[in-house]
Amino acid sequence: MTVDLYSVKILEELQQAAIQLDNGQADLLAEQVIQSNKVFLAGAGRSGLMAKAFAMRLMHMGIDSYVIGETITPNVTENDLLIIGSGSGETKSLLSMAEKARSLQASVAAVTIFPESSIGQLANIVVKLSGSPKDKSEGHYSTIQPMGSLFEQTLLLFFDAIILRLMEKKGYDSTTMFGRHANLE
Repeated sequence: MTVDLYSVKILEELQQAAIQLDNGQADLLAEQVIQSNKVFLAGAGRSGLMAKAFAMRLMHMGIDSYVIGETITPNVTENDLLIIGSGSGETKSLLSMAEKARSLQASVAAVTIFPESSIGQLANIVVKLSGSPKDKSEGHYSTIQPMGSLFEQTLLLFFDAIILRLMEKKGYDSTTMFGRHANLE
């Protein structure tokens, strides 16, 4: 197969994943983002990169957002939200963060393939995304892509769709967002 045909197949997989999103859970997450004082993002590996991209867009909206592990990340309080992107929902470091956030009465949202996972069970809000686990022996969702690629791509698309929903709720447009774009580049 050629690169262009691989790209078409990936887009088809992403379209199927998008169709399966639960709008109710997505709207709950968007509302929780609006109601929270600060929003914290966490993920491991490529999922963590998608979380960072989402944190940046939240910042462009004027929402106090932070990536767990960065040196400027403040403390979590009961008025805050921790959003964890984890395909498996079992990554030990992320599970530990969810447990700590809950012990501090912060809200926790999990975006995962497995709502019944340990992180999913701790979360106040769980958004199920399509994807294939890294371990194909679990045989969850068929994809031509390696490892967790479909989940990670779907995670980025989901986060971008949440941004569009938040922009709609707040009456923002790209000009509003660009006003907070980095200007020391």
